[in-house]
Amino acid sequence: MTGQEISVNIPQTLDPVYSNMIQIAYKEDEFTFIFLHQIPAVNQARAKAIVSITPTHAKNLLAVLQKSVADFEGKFGKIATPTDKTGDGSVTTLRGYS
Repeated sequence: MTGQEISVNIPQTLDPVYSNMIQIAYKEDEFTFIFLHQIPAVNQARAKAIVSITPTHAKNLLAVLQKSVADFEGKFGKIATPTDKTGDGSVTTLRGYS
């Protein structure tokens, strides 16, 4: 990963999106992230955004997330994770989708 700085233009019409659940699908040439908002106490979720990236970008994203979480925990303390479940239920992986 490079330390290049780029100018980012965020359109004023682009609204922020809240997501508390994610589905991840992948195939040979891309990873697709489906960001969802799960409605509390209801077995229902609404898709808020779909983002597809290359496998190389997915690996870079993993590295950036690991560094960002480590930095966050260094500043604010360890992030608590659920220990009563084998998976936290907020990520669903779909393999070999079409």
